Amino acid sequence: MNYPRLVLAAVAATVFDAVYGFLVYGTAMAPEFARYPGVYRGEDTGPAYLPLMFAGLLLAILAVAFIYAKGYEGGSGVAEGARFGLLVGLFVVFAFASVNYATLNVGRKIAVMTAAAGLVEWLVIGTIIGLVYTPAARSPR
Repeated sequence: MNYPRLVLAAVAATVFDAVYGFLVYGTAMAPEFARYPGVYRGEDTGPAYLPLMFAGLLLAILAVAFIYAKGYEGGSGVAEGARFGLLVGLFVVFAFASVNYATLNVGRKIAVMTAAAGLVEWLVIGTIIGLVYTPAARSPR
């Protein structure tokens, strides 16, 4: 396993995720989140938690990159990364978005929006990991 490339892939995907999160969740979806002040943090308290959020995302993406590297089959990094990202995105949709809709007092619109945004987010994260990660060269025997 190529640990330097693994870390680089995780950092690159985390940088993307920070930009994506700001644009999609922090800007485009902000009015919908604002409809649920009892559920989602607002601009008055939310920023204080951003360091924890970014640290958690980096660790989560590092774990996902590790899983990708363990399952890497030697094909095109883009194709393998996209396929992997799609699978992780589907996991996120079914394990988190559907559970959140069932347990949080939010509407169907925000549930569908977060599910779609999460699927796209992880599809791109997987693709970035596939683009950046390359396995370590094996030594000849």
